[in-house]
Amino acid sequence: MAFKPLHDRVLVRRIESDEKTKGGLIIPDSAKEKPAEGLVVAVGAGARDEDGERIAMDVKAGDRVLFGKWSGTEITVDGEELLIMKESDILGTIDETAEAKAA
Repeated sequence: MAFKPLHDRVLVRRIESDEKTKGGLIIPDSAKEKPAEGLVVAVGAGARDEDGERIAMDVKAGDRVLFGKWSGTEITVDGEELLIMKESDILGTIDETAEAKAA
């Protein structure tokens, strides 16, 4: 992929949710909400502070993140639909090792 976000922007690929509920009901495509969970594909170098110094990004490529329902702008890169958003639109990261321990 040749796309690199600028400043404090993050490129995210949505992670599709299950098509069934916990009770076993199948959710049709028309009733599904777009997932608010994604995988970070690329990050910018970070914003600059008042002194011109870079502010380090808290997320990196490969992180699994949660973001707001209306966050970001949908774009198409190499035929794939992705979201580009500011790092501040990301609510948090999901640690998959913690998920495995809880299960």
